[in-house]
Amino acid sequence: MSRKVAVVTGGNKGIGYAIVAGLCKNYPGDVILTARNEKLGQEAVENLKKDGLTAIFHQLDITDVVSIERLKSYLLQQYGGLDVLVNNAGIAFKVNATEPFGLQAEVTMKTNFFGTLDACKILIPIVKPHGRVVNVSSFVSVRALKQCSPELQTQFRSDTITEEQLVDLMNKFVQDAKNGDHQDKGWPNTAYGVTKIGVTVLSRIHARLLSQQRSADKISLNACCPGWVRTDMAGPKATKSPEEGAETPLYLALLPEEAQEPHGQFVSEKEVVPW
Repeated sequence: MSRKVAVVTGGNKGIGYAIVAGLCKNYPGDVILTARNEKLGQEAVENLKKDGLTAIFHQLDITDVVSIERLKSYLLQQYGGLDVLVNNAGIAFKVNATEPFGLQAEVTMKTNFFGTLDACKILIPIVKPHGRVVNVSSFVSVRALKQCSPELQTQFRSDTITEEQLVDLMNKFVQDAKNGDHQDKGWPNTAYGVTKIGVTVLSRIHARLLSQQRSADKISLNACCPGWVRTDMAGPKATKSPEEGAETPLYLALLPEEAQEPHGQFVSEKEVVPW
């Protein structure tokens, strides 16, 4: 029987690094730390080693399909698939960023939503029975959803929305942001928030498809909120340490094999939050 393996995207710092460390301590298999930058990824693995933890580095840029395919080939060759996937990689512009909002929307969407979408489309098919997929979203997605027009809220809460429809909505937001009339069209004024709405809704869609197409495999897939965490992205005033932020993603990644819930949910502080 091939050895179990867990993969964390964006694992070289912040919440991702804390998730990797937690898996190294608690997961009965290999843990792969991925990062865009090879040097930073290798340094992160060395830092873990100083704490007596063993992770394997593999380069991964979720905005590059070739990079994701390369990781997939490696996982199939070495492990015959994948057991745990934590989609953590993401970016956010600072509050005082001077780039035009349309550009911020495009760049943030490319990584947070479309990068996560590509990682899911390429890697979920190789997730083994009883596998766990955790998409790191944000409480900002819930807040941003409430700031959307009633029409958009209905679409994002729909139990029948398709991946194609969601992609169209995400592209529409970017286009409206570039045109400068996104708020007139019912969007909130947060690029990061809308990208995380996308991640949460995508998780609901992919969980539904897994239930329909691979129900016997009992794979659980959820979106989660790590909380407001002190990282390069959120800043030093945040209330949680990276280790505290990693608790909910780790809880979902380490759900016992017999657990069938939560699935297709948005989870915060280890509790299901209504979407």
